[in-house]
Amino acid sequence: MSRKRRCYSGIGGQAVLEGIMMKNNTRYSVAVRKPDGEIDVEIGEYTGILGESGITKLPFIRGIFSFVDSLILGTKCLNHSAAFYEEEEETAADKMVNKAFKGKAESVLMTLTMVIAVLAAVGLFMVLPYLISNYLERFVRNDSLLAIMEGVIRILIFVAYVLLISLMKDIRRVYMYHGAEHKCINCIEKGRELTVENVMRSSKQHRRCGTSFLLFVMLVSVVLFFFIRVDNMALKILIRILLIPVIAGIAYEIIRLAGRSDNWLVRMISAPGLWLQGLTTKEPDESMVEVAIKAVEAVFDWRAWLQENFGYEADGDETAEDEEPGETVENPEEMTGEDLPDEDQSEAEEEQYEDWEEADREAEEEQYEDWEEADREAEEEEYGEWEEADREAEEAECEDWEEAEEEAYENSGKMSAQPRQGENRRQSRQPTEELWVEDEDEPSFIGNDEIE
Repeated sequence: MSRKRRCYSGIGGQAVLEGIMMKNNTRYSVAVRKPDGEIDVEIGEYTGILGESGITKLPFIRGIFSFVDSLILGTKCLNHSAAFYEEEEETAADKMVNKAFKGKAESVLMTLTMVIAVLAAVGLFMVLPYLISNYLERFVRNDSLLAIMEGVIRILIFVAYVLLISLMKDIRRVYMYHGAEHKCINCIEKGRELTVENVMRSSKQHRRCGTSFLLFVMLVSVVLFFFIRVDNMALKILIRILLIPVIAGIAYEIIRLAGRSDNWLVRMISAPGLWLQGLTTKEPDESMVEVAIKAVEAVFDWRAWLQENFGYEADGDETAEDEEPGETVENPEEMTGEDLPDEDQSEAEEEQYEDWEEADREAEEEQYEDWEEADREAEEEEYGEWEEADREAEEAECEDWEEAEEEAYENSGKMSAQPRQGENRRQSRQPTEELWVEDEDEPSFIGNDEIE
């Protein structure tokens, strides 16, 4: 049976209070574990604030509307889950609010909650980092360095916020449901049947997570604010607020690419977000996974999807339920996987899981080898450039040395030649051996020649 390594499913979700919301196209479901232990599942339709308008499909624009729709639907589902754990008695404040808004109190409170949350996020993650960097301006005079420091402060504040809220008991359980949501989606996209055992074995990290999206928002803001600069303080704050939709649109395209691609560049840019998910996702228990599976099955036919994308039909739990207890097979040699006894079937499943894990391990090893090969090629290229530069520098230096030595040698030759010329002149002045021959008339000077 051939399996793809990963296949994009298109479903997404969100953890809520003691439950999970899953969304597939326009359909969404909210599964909540009620105080009595039962699982409540609500199914609804949400087409977005602009419905099926073409503008919501334009690159960089669609990210803005997707972000707003996520806030609206997420807040609605969060309020729905919280309603199961509210006090049943209606307080005087509740009566007054219901009377003031004439039955629309829930909608008004949801809108008010969302507005307050957005304003708090803008103030905490956009305005506060700028004010801190503005204070540091008296110590740092470099504008580029200040822009980078503002981005680093923004990321540190975000990480500190995530760590602090994780100390709350309710938030820790939300993080566990967050992990269950990721595990369900990873289980499906890996081509595995959506069972509790398979989901528990899946990863709790996913590239299309909202945590990664928020981190990309922080990183994109660093780049934009680095190049967009003004001198007026009020105008700086206003620009940071107005650019939030632009930043969200760019971050959405990055996260969308990360969810649909699997090359080395995507893996590299996804790594920081996956690391940060280690803070926002926790290992769930089996009861939480059961809630997640209910939410998925309410809006997504995973069996048909596996058949279409991975080419096999999931057995599911229906076959085991349809079999009569004590039923036997006449010819054991002709038993199929569905007819195997429990022990043999569990062994077959374990072998199947081992094959899957082996395939995953081989894929990871291949991925690491690709990274190492890319790093090695980059290092060799870099070393080659360094060696070439060193060789050229050495050759130029050697040529300079040779020219300097030749000039020195020529100068020393000229200086040594001058005394030799003087000696020659002095020697020419000295008389040679003289030989006087007496003549009858007068003496004759012959020099060094022989006398005939």
